[in-house]
Amino acid sequence: MYSQIPGPESRLSKDAVIVWRISETITYVISFIVLGLLFYLDYLFSWKDWIGWILIGIAILVVLASVWSIFIKPLLRYKNWRYDVDEEFLQLKSGALVEKHELVPMTKIQSVATNQGPLFRKYGLYSISIETMGSSHTIPALPEEVALNLKNRIAHFAKIKEVE
Repeated sequence: MYSQIPGPESRLSKDAVIVWRISETITYVISFIVLGLLFYLDYLFSWKDWIGWILIGIAILVVLASVWSIFIKPLLRYKNWRYDVDEEFLQLKSGALVEKHELVPMTKIQSVATNQGPLFRKYGLYSISIETMGSSHTIPALPEEVALNLKNRIAHFAKIKEVE
């Protein structure tokens, strides 16, 4: 008889939504600049009419994708991301449309590390990377104290020795 493993309950930082929105906004601003440049070149060199229509189609798709990625996706991602750690497993649950629930045995974890890019640094966030023999997993957007504590807990449970 198997015992039921409770689902993960720990959430990411609420600042994750802001950071993801800023990141996506930067990406789409660059996309719009490139599209604007292509429209200008189309006008300047009088390219074939069908090229202009393709550019209009791409522009519509980029606008729709930007609305999804900037306004909807970060909220869904935050709402559906959960994690938990105990002595036996690292549990990760994510996905709004396609739910993904992973159980990583502590005995399989080979390394754990924290990462912090410029946007994460501004908001005091870290992501944690967990490596096993055949895969890697990431817990994004945790507050500094939570991330460092979690990294140490995972390392302790997985019996990872820190190299000096």
